[in-house]
Amino acid sequence: MPLLTPGARAILLAFSASSALFTSSSVLAQTAPPQGADSSSTAASAALPTVSVTADGYTDSKFKATQTQVNKSSTPLSETPQSISVVTRAMMDSQQAVSLSDALKNVSGVVAQQYGRRGWDDLIIRGQVASDSLYLDGLRTTASSRVAEQLYGLQQVEVLKGPGSLLYGLVLPGGLVNMVSKRPQGSDFANVDVTIGSHDLYQSTVDLNKSLSENGKQAFRINGLISNSDDATDHVWFKNRYIAPSLSLDLGARTDFTILTSYQERNYVRQQGLPLSGSITPNASGPLARSLFIGEPGARPYAANETRIGYSLTHRFDDGWTLNNNLRYQQFTMSGQLISINNLTGTSLTRSAMDQTFEGQTFTMDTNVQRSFATAWGKHEVTLGTDYMNSRELERTLTCSVTPLSNIYNPSYGARVVCPTQLTSTNAKLNDTSVRDTGFYARDKISLGERWQLLAGVRQDRAATYTTSALTGSHSDNASSATTASAAIMVELWHGVRPYLSYATSFYPNSGTAFDGSIFKPETGKQWETGVKVDLDEGRTSINFALFDLRRRNVLVTDPDHTSYKMAIGGQRSQGGEISVTSDLRNGLSLNAAYSYTAAIVIDDGGQRSTTVGQWLDNVPRHNFTTSARYRFSGELSGWELNGGVRGQSMMRTNGYTLPGYVLADIGVAYNAERWRTALNVKNVFNTEYYAGGLGKAVALGDDRTVMLTLGYRY
Repeated sequence: MPLLTPGARAILLAFSASSALFTSSSVLAQTAPPQGADSSSTAASAALPTVSVTADGYTDSKFKATQTQVNKSSTPLSETPQSISVVTRAMMDSQQAVSLSDALKNVSGVVAQQYGRRGWDDLIIRGQVASDSLYLDGLRTTASSRVAEQLYGLQQVEVLKGPGSLLYGLVLPGGLVNMVSKRPQGSDFANVDVTIGSHDLYQSTVDLNKSLSENGKQAFRINGLISNSDDATDHVWFKNRYIAPSLSLDLGARTDFTILTSYQERNYVRQQGLPLSGSITPNASGPLARSLFIGEPGARPYAANETRIGYSLTHRFDDGWTLNNNLRYQQFTMSGQLISINNLTGTSLTRSAMDQTFEGQTFTMDTNVQRSFATAWGKHEVTLGTDYMNSRELERTLTCSVTPLSNIYNPSYGARVVCPTQLTSTNAKLNDTSVRDTGFYARDKISLGERWQLLAGVRQDRAATYTTSALTGSHSDNASSATTASAAIMVELWHGVRPYLSYATSFYPNSGTAFDGSIFKPETGKQWETGVKVDLDEGRTSINFALFDLRRRNVLVTDPDHTSYKMAIGGQRSQGGEISVTSDLRNGLSLNAAYSYTAAIVIDDGGQRSTTVGQWLDNVPRHNFTTSARYRFSGELSGWELNGGVRGQSMMRTNGYTLPGYVLADIGVAYNAERWRTALNVKNVFNTEYYAGGLGKAVALGDDRTVMLTLGYRY
């Protein structure tokens, strides 16, 4: 397919005209201010982190973030009574992270890429699937994420743990991920990087920024990426193209306005893992090669593209109120053929095949007003808002056939994927699904004296799911509404030591009907969390500790009397604890370390014939840890930096079998000159063989040793 569609080329041409105006200067640039924050020099602070950018484009950002966009407040993280983790751009760059799962491996309580390298963003937070709980700049991406996010276009990644329904509506109770886009800065710079690496990786990136006004408030920025690579699995490859122009306009001292756009193409062959026999269980013929491809090289590869356009607006009124309005429209298409594992008998592997096409559009908007004021009952920060989402997806899935691999130990390819020409409800799915939600929310953060903080909020949602089948003509409407709430209390016992207690609820509509035709009740969730946040060394080091008890109700489970139908009576529970340390010390050492314990089980299976009560939830390890560090030398070795880390997890259970735990090590070295930068990273240094997760009949392979070498130029 062409590199860029005509619409994307038009965006590129329109925005690229500004990039010819570059000049070199040295100036401090800041990211967009937070919602509700003053943009003047005397403003409280920004929701996005302050990033120092020099004329050569080098960033001096830190591992430790102080504020987030996801909280819709300028309150520092250390004073927020909820678990929020942030992966900064500095942390991602030191590790040469290239995917969202790479970034999320730095966060406690998160399992990423549990289904392997299949081209999507898969993740679990606190034992609960959160793959569809992805937000960009505070707005939902889609109701069902089909296209992986491009990490290069992000300034930081924020993970809100626990129910987030108060501010975000339809999200499952485990948590959500908010990604913060790179935005125009107040200085001129251009960054160009070229990366080569394992599996014939070639990647080229560009980041251009131009200030268009003397005060730096009006500016243009464009990010671009081209990436081609093969894979450790034979016949698997990936080709990515990405471009993201953005423009900030100077509409006066009281108004901040930024247009954000992006376009990406992803072409790839899905990596579908290995059969259980010969991988995690013995096979009489011996172990399977980890490079084994179980698909067909001649099958149609996946092709996906996604276009986004939106804006972010903040206006500060004379009376102290601040208006925040964010809006985005996006559309995507994804199409390809999937060949998956069926049954392995001896050396012969039977396979299943599907031909899939998805098309979708999503419109999202969030508007809120904020004001801070003092009363006899303390200082208040009041937020009143409404949000709206309308997401539609067209699905065309054909059940196809493909002949077996007769000898999986010496595979011979060339079989055709045969798809039906006469479509029926038994061999195809042609569905048109829409999800709409309107929410209204209110939150008050109250400061009582110098030590106590109270937070309380309530939200009302009205949601509806509409599904129409083009094959059967059936149509189902599932409308639901719910009130969710959250409350928290925090006290500063000693300077920088703040214990807290919080409670929150969630709401998520179920689609479909039961055997008797009744509409499913929506899912509900609730969580109690208690913890303590500690700031040391004048805020350079933060230590966060939390214990949580999370319950999820009305989960869809199989009807034991009518196994082709579901019932919305299932229950799940996640209990555990997390501790994280993030630090930027005075001696040039930056550190991120995290550990989590998660016990996630089924507590209600709806009366299954073979009970599943007490079973572990799939792909959730009890123990998970990660550490990473970067050391920047000074003196005669100034410019050099070393980085490395260790990460791993305990055994986990999935689909009735057990996957072993693992420990991985990463290492890297970089040198920064005035204009040039070079970095060498080795991930999974010892080439440890491990499994990232599993499905019913296949295990997902973890990444093998990966070497990446980057050369960059700044001006």
